[in-house]
Amino acid sequence: MRNSRSNSRGPKKTESRNRFSDGPSSPRFSDSDRSKNDGKKDFKRGPGNFKRVKRKSAEELAGANDEIRLNRFLSTAGICNRREADDLIAAGLVEINGKVVTTMGYKVKPTDTVKFNGSLIKSEKKKYLLLNKPKGFITTVNDNRVKKSVDELIGNATRERLYPVGTMDRSMTGVLLFTNDADTAKKLAHPSRGAVQILSVVLDKALAKKDLLAIQKGVELEDGKAFIEEIRYANEANKREIGIRVNSGKNRLVHRVFDSLGYTIEKLDRMSFAGLTKKNLSRGEYRLLDTKEIDFLKTR
Repeated sequence: MRNSRSNSRGPKKTESRNRFSDGPSSPRFSDSDRSKNDGKKDFKRGPGNFKRVKRKSAEELAGANDEIRLNRFLSTAGICNRREADDLIAAGLVEINGKVVTTMGYKVKPTDTVKFNGSLIKSEKKKYLLLNKPKGFITTVNDNRVKKSVDELIGNATRERLYPVGTMDRSMTGVLLFTNDADTAKKLAHPSRGAVQILSVVLDKALAKKDLLAIQKGVELEDGKAFIEEIRYANEANKREIGIRVNSGKNRLVHRVFDSLGYTIEKLDRMSFAGLTKKNLSRGEYRLLDTKEIDFLKTR
């Protein structure tokens, strides 16, 4: 998709460029459905000076007489996705107005009090945030033992609690999506049918042609054969720089592929995720997605 242009003022930060630096330049690396977006964006660096949005629940978004299915209510609250919600309901972990409900088709009224595992829950409006992740931060959240977690970078960007989609280790940089939409997050991070990612890789040595061809055919790993949808030299003059297109959400897949062939990744930068890029976002900056981008994201 074509990226929105920033309204932020001041000098732009420049980075080293190659054919992958501004996202895919070839149709082979592009998403076929690209939409033009001229909407304005609010760019922020960290949590400071962020104008909080008014929190709206699913009950408030619906009319006073409207009802919402219980599994959807749990999903909207960020507890789980809808399919997992059915299992939680069947297990008797959900109470409505003080009574355990195990009926799958039960509809929650705006006036109902809903508890999950004894704790009161309130459905939240879905939010989607894009971060240009810098080096040194990890995607593990809700663990006090972890130092420099990505949730420190977005701070209180929204009243809703947002979680990163997929995993990125400390050394990896680039596009990272946050959301409280459990269904969309699970779909985008699927191990074999996840969102398309475009990655820029710098190796410790030049990638031999035979190894590039081997990766194109698939590399055997301990958990099965790993397939990279597309791989090529980003710079013919420097064959340490590689461009990759992959749609697997498997943990450290790219690292494991190159490790198996005797290479070490020195830099790994995610240029694009599900058609979203980091254009106009410096390292550590984030922004909320607009309506067009959210609609596009849900078609991935």
